[in-house]
Amino acid sequence: MATTEPKHEHREEEEEAAGADDEDTGAQVAPIVRLEEVVVSTGEENEDPLIDLKAKLYRFDKDGNQWKERGVGTVKLLKHKETGKVRLVMRQSKTLKICANHLVLPTMTVQEHAGNEKSCVWHAPDFADGELKDELFCIRFASIENCKSFMEMFQEVAESQKKEESEDGSTAAGLLEKLSVEDKSEEKAEDKTKEGDGKEEKAEDEDAEKKDEKATV
Repeated sequence: MATTEPKHEHREEEEEAAGADDEDTGAQVAPIVRLEEVVVSTGEENEDPLIDLKAKLYRFDKDGNQWKERGVGTVKLLKHKETGKVRLVMRQSKTLKICANHLVLPTMTVQEHAGNEKSCVWHAPDFADGELKDELFCIRFASIENCKSFMEMFQEVAESQKKEESEDGSTAAGLLEKLSVEDKSEEKAEDKTKEGDGKEEKAEDEDAEKKDEKATV
């Protein structure tokens, strides 16, 4: 009479053998390809963030006479650690593509967009596309508070740049004045030297004339 027991026992042996093959032997296998860590530079390493807010940016299309979305992401005001210059940088949140990149100049002003307290507008020579373009920007924030914070910091930076420019101008004027004073002093010294040389030459001539007169007598 046929029985299924041997078949059943044989199947269990096969499963145990397969399980034994899956057990961790503790052996370490070296990776075929070794990936080295890559340091990505953002260009912001030498700058300190003054403000960092999420927003949506638009630019005015003159040809179409309408606003066009430039990107959604994070807008920053970054101050350079050495020069003290401040620039506005905004990157798209997913691609990190730059959609705004320009210095905050003393002549710039930002104002609330008509009819929307969460938005503001300003003009700037922008370098986001790799070349300077005069753009009219509009940026919209999630809250009125964020918009006010951005506007206040923007204006504060512009005012500080005005002061730095005036101080630099005063310093330059002082250096020029100092140089001109030094030049005049040098000219006076040269005139005195020439005057002294002339007196010495005159005295030598007088002595020579006296000697000649004595020789004649």
